[in-house]
Formats: sequence, structure tokens, C-alpha cells
Amino acid sequence: MQRYLSILLFFLFSVMLLHQSAMAAQGTQPASLKNAQQGKVISPQPVAKAKIATAAPTVREKGKPQKQAVAKKKVITKAVKPVPKPNRPKPPMVAKSADPSKACGIGAATVKKQVEVVKRTVTSSAGTIRKISTRRGLAVPQRRIDTIDAEMPVDSGERRGLPDITTQISSKSFMVMDAGSGTTLFARLPDSPRQPASTIKIVTAMIALKSLKNDDVVSVSYKASGMPSSKIFLDPKQNYRANDLINAVMLASANDASVALAEKIAGTEDRFANLMTLSARIWGAQNTICRTASGLTAEGQQSTARDLANLFRYAMQHNEFAKRMHEKQIATSYGKTLLNHNKALWRVDGAEAGKTGYTVAARQTYVGQFSRGGDTIVVAIMGSETMWADLKKLVDYGFSKKKMEQLAQPSSNRASQSTARVN
Repeated sequence: MQRYLSILLFFLFSVMLLHQSAMAAQGTQPASLKNAQQGKVISPQPVAKAKIATAAPTVREKGKPQKQAVAKKKVITKAVKPVPKPNRPKPPMVAKSADPSKACGIGAATVKKQVEVVKRTVTSSAGTIRKISTRRGLAVPQRRIDTIDAEMPVDSGERRGLPDITTQISSKSFMVMDAGSGTTLFARLPDSPRQPASTIKIVTAMIALKSLKNDDVVSVSYKASGMPSSKIFLDPKQNYRANDLINAVMLASANDASVALAEKIAGTEDRFANLMTLSARIWGAQNTICRTASGLTAEGQQSTARDLANLFRYAMQHNEFAKRMHEKQIATSYGKTLLNHNKALWRVDGAEAGKTGYTVAARQTYVGQFSRGGDTIVVAIMGSETMWADLKKLVDYGFSKKKMEQLAQPSSNRASQSTARVN
């Protein structure tokens, strides 16, 4: 029996030695064996918890919140070879040329032909208007082809020895025109359309002068009497002489008198506005559209500084129009005194006549005629904030420009031509 026990112990001891040598060969030693050799007994822990603790140990530093270490992952990137760009043919170089027709691929002969067609068309249209006006005994300005651009650049006059006043003018657009020939002396955007305000009453007055007699009786509708200022407060229960209402339109810029005359002549203000537009075209205003007899702001209504200058230049050839517009005040047949709104008559040297206008949309507008030393000019202003100051500067500049042009001409051509007036 002892023999068998000794063999069994020997066998167990051999197995333990073999197991120990195997663990030593792997560089590790079981914790249970190590603790057994040291005489310690430690209860085994679950393997899962040990793995979690070793996989994500926590680190706590002084004064800092606890952070959890995160294992870094290695990112393996592969080198990508750049894709070669396709060989595209470069566009052919175009040589710069002073001739725009060559750069656009259009022959110079074709461009020249098109320009000639445009010139013939404009000349034909101007000739038609001139023929109509000649039959009626009217003078229509001779407009050159190079002055029909929508936005003419401002000629500062510095090349002629005149000071540059463009920065001193608040008006959005203006025209300074020679009254004799109708040529442009100085302008800024003369063909830019804007609301004309009461300056369009020059057309209303001219139609009334041609259509009515001074003693014609004019009734006043409630629509006419209800027009906003400026007005002369016509009474719908009374009748008035055409002469008094025409003076009220020309001098006092009366809106109620304008509508009363329109209804007397055409029946309604709308029909009268169509007559105004047609008359303005015949009298040289190609870009003017009338919607009201008074000039109050209306959708689609417009005029330009060039058109206003042409209209006033034509109207001043009518003796009756020129005579009335020159008066500073006129008394009516029923005892009311009408004051002229044109302050240029006593503020600007050489003022002969003029018509003012103002609405919120149009701002300040003006058109008038001036004469000095045998020269006569027409000045039209639209969209101004300082109308009287602008007017004085433009009138002085216009006469200075006219004087310098006369000095530059031969002595045989310096004689000024007076403008014929039509009765």
C-alpha cells in the first residue's frame, strides 16, 4: 500500500514539474501557482470582468475630470495615383482689332449697310413730322442723328474753356437748347422718361387756346372741382369764361381748371389726354405720353427733358401763349387775381416765360425760355431738388456756351436768326 502511494505521489510531483516548466517556457506563471508558492490564497475573479478592466482602464489626474482612454486605431491609407487630365485643344487666340465687325465675325460692309438703313429710317420719320408741321405753319427743330441716343453724356465744356458745373446740378435730367435752331447746348439724360408734373399743362393750354374762344362758357363738374391743389377752387354750381380758366392753367397751374377745360373740349379727361399725346407728337415730343390734363402722377404718363424743351419752344412761337406766360399776374373777369408761379420772371435775368411743376414722384420740374444779347435758349429741368438754383446755373452756362460757339464761327455766320412766331 505504501508502495502504491509513493508511486502516486511521484507521478503527481512529476506532472506538476512538467506543468511548471511549460509555463516558464511561455514566460507566464499562473496567479494561483504563484500565490500558492508564496503562501497566499486569493479567490479567483471572473474572466470577463478582468478583460473589461484591462481593455479600458480609467485614469484620474489631479484637478481634472476622469477620462477614459480610447484605443487608437491605425488607419492604413493607400497611395492614389493622380488621374492625368485629358489633353484638350486650346482655343485659338483672336487678335484684338479696332474694327468690332471683325471681332464679331461680321463683315464691315454689312455693318455699314445696317447703319445706313437706320439713318434713312430716322431721317424719313423726321421728314414726315416736318412736312405735317410745315403745312400747319409750324417750326420743327432739325434733330441730328447723333442726338437721338437715350442717354447723352454730359458735356462739361472744359474743352471750350467753360467751368464744369455738372456736380453742382441736382436735376436727374435736363436740356439746354438753342431756341433758334433746336440744337443741344448742354444736356444730362435728355431722353430719360420721367413724370412731368404740371409742366405738361403747356399742352393743355395750347389745345385750349386753339380750340376755344375767350368768351366760351365752361361748366365745372364735381370731378373737376374735387381736384387737389394747386387749384382756384371752382364752384360746380357756376359757369366760367374759357379765358379765365386758360389763364388759371398757365399762371396759377390750377388742376381744377385743367380738368374743366378738358371736359369742355373732349367730353372726358381720358379722351382729352389722348388728344394731348397726339398733339405732343405733332409738336416735336416723340417720347411723351399723357394720362391727365393736369400732370398729376398717373401710371404710364411720361415725358423727357428734350420733349419739354421742344414743346415749349413750339408753344412760344404762338403769340397768345407767349404773351400770357410773360405776365406776373392777371385778374379774372369775376374779380380773382391769378399769380404766376414762375419765379424766374423776377429772379433770372432774361426770363421770358416758363412753367413750373411738382409732385412727389416727379420732384421739381421746369421748362422756360430766356433771351440775352440777341440769343434765346430753352431750359428744361426734371427731377430736381434745388430747382431755382439749378435753373440759374444752367441759364448762365447756356448763354456762355452760345457765346463761345459764336466766337468760334466765321464772322459771316455770326448773325443770329430770330424765331418766327405763329398766330
